[in-house]
Parts: sequence; structure tokens; C-alpha cells
Amino acid sequence: MTESIMSKAATMEIPINSNGDTGTLTEDDSLEQAANLQWSLDEKVGSSRGTRDLQQVMVSGPNLNETSIVSGGYGGTAEGIIPTSSIKGPNMHHSSSSSSLTADEVTRGVAVEKLETVKKWGYNTYKCTKQMISERFGRGSRTVDLELEAQIEVLRDTKKKYENMLRLARALTNHFYNMVQTQHALGDTFADLSQKSPELRDEFGYNAETQKLLCKNGETLLGAVNFFVSSINTLVNKTMDDTLMTIKMYENARLEFDAYRSDLEELSLGPRDAVAMVRIEAAQQQYHVHKEKYERLRSDVIIKLKFLEENKVKVMHKQLLLFHNAISAYFAGNQQQLEQTLKQFNIKLRPPGADQPSWLEEQ
Repeated sequence: MTESIMSKAATMEIPINSNGDTGTLTEDDSLEQAANLQWSLDEKVGSSRGTRDLQQVMVSGPNLNETSIVSGGYGGTAEGIIPTSSIKGPNMHHSSSSSSLTADEVTRGVAVEKLETVKKWGYNTYKCTKQMISERFGRGSRTVDLELEAQIEVLRDTKKKYENMLRLARALTNHFYNMVQTQHALGDTFADLSQKSPELRDEFGYNAETQKLLCKNGETLLGAVNFFVSSINTLVNKTMDDTLMTIKMYENARLEFDAYRSDLEELSLGPRDAVAMVRIEAAQQQYHVHKEKYERLRSDVIIKLKFLEENKVKVMHKQLLLFHNAISAYFAGNQQQLEQTLKQFNIKLRPPGADQPSWLEEQ
């Protein structure tokens, strides 16, 4: 192609000048013009070949995913070659991203659930606090069950008196225990002196036997009094406390019921547009829920108060009879009657020298 162009350039006609006349060119000018034309043609041909080579490389060249990045000069070792196939794109992490997204959704769901729980708790606390303040300042109404509240007040007063009785019974037990220990030590001293004082052997001997007998009867009485204290402690700190715990739950339910009842009454006195009707319906649902809870706990309190009264009478009848008979037999010096009292109430004393803890250590 270049040779044909050159032949045409060599045989081309003489150019016409600007005036339309044919002019003559010198030999040097002709040669220079031919050389410039040859250079421009070579440049165009070279650029067209470069374009075709580049297109061939793009079509039949190596895959970029299979090429390698070499660190080092030409002809170096294979160390430092990083295959481009090992370079993963964003799509390679699709599965891990999905799993992490699922975990995030679960965590977000738990957080939302906790937030809703805290929100409900705060809303309920706000309403109950508002109702409590209104009742305290006489501006709010409260649900009153006169008969049940009278029974609750009697129970609380009874518990205070029984706690005082329990405290005094424990004090009596501690003092009597110290007295028995003193009698035991005094009997041992009398017995030792009767051996070392021949002239007062009989007198020391009589007193030693008397103190030992009193010590034995005192230990028997301590067993009865300790049983009395243990039974009263169970009645006061377990049975009565359980009933009072149910009463506390009942009082909280009553406060919640009155709070939502007052809220429903306020909404009923307001406008009756669409938004207000939705709020009234929601308030009615909450009102019925807390009403059922209040009535259920009220029934539980009535039943527990009834059973508590029956249990209290039964337990105290037995324990007061035991205490009276044991104290009377001890101070009357009737050892047989004292032992018979313990057998009557199935009280077993700890045998001497046993490894079990004493009744005082169990307090």
C-alpha cells in the first residue's frame, strides 16, 4: 500500500499556484515535499497497525483473572507471585454477609422486645404512681373492700404481737439455758468439794444431787420450750409472711386496677372522634385485664386468710398447752409429769454426748 502511494506521489502533476498558473518547482523542493508526504503516510500506517494489534490483544490475550503480579525484575524467582484469582471481589462474601445480617436482625429483634417491655413497665409505673399520689391527696377514688381490709389489718397487728411473744420466748430460753449450765457447774463443784471436805461430805453431797436433778429437769424443760419457740417461729416467719406476700400482690393489683379504671373514666368524658375511640377501646381492654387480676388475687387473699386463721388456732392450742404443762411440772418438781408432757407432744430430747448441734446453736 505504501509503495503504490509513493508511485503516485512521484508521478503526480505539478501543482497550480494561487493565480491559476502552473509554476515550476526546484528539485530540492520536490524532494522535500515527497519526504514530508512519506513521513505522514508512515505515521498513519503505524497508528492503524497499532490499533489492530491492540484489538487482537484484547480479543485473544490472556485472562486477567489468570494473570499474576510479580514483585521483582524480569527473570526473577517465582517468589512474590500473587495470583489474581486469589483476589476475591465483593460477591465472594455474600454468604457471610447474609449470615451476619441475620444475626443482626435477631439482635435487633431482642433489643426491640426489651425496649417494648421497658416501655410498658414505665407506662404502668407512671399510671400507678399518679393514682397513688391522687389517693394520698384525696383527689382520686379507690376500690375499697371494708371487710377484707379489716381482716388484713387484724393479721398485721397479730403478726406484730406474735413477733413480740417470740422475742420474749427466745429471751426466756436463753436465760434458762444459762441457769441450767450454772446449775450443772455448781453441782460438779459440790461433788468435788464433798470428796475433799470429809467433815462436810454429806452436806455437799445433798446439794450436788439436788443441782444435778434440777439440771436434768431443766434440760427437759428446755426441750419443751425450744419446741414451742420453733413452732411459733414457723407460724410467724413462714405462714404469716406467705399470706402477707399475697396481700402485697393484691394491693398492687388493686392500685393498677384503679389506675386503669380512672384512665378509662377520663377518656370516656372526652371527645368521641376516631382517635379517641381507638384509645378508649385499648383502655377498656387494659381495664378488663387488670380487673380480672384484681379479682383473682382478692379471692386468693380471702382463702389464705381463712386457712391461716384455722392453722393459727390449731398450732397455738397445742403449743400453749405444751408450754403450760411443762412449766407447771418443772416448778412443781414433778419430774414424771414433765417427762409425760414431752411424750404427749412427741418431743425427743438430744441424748447426752451426741454430735448433733445443741438447741441454742440452731437458733
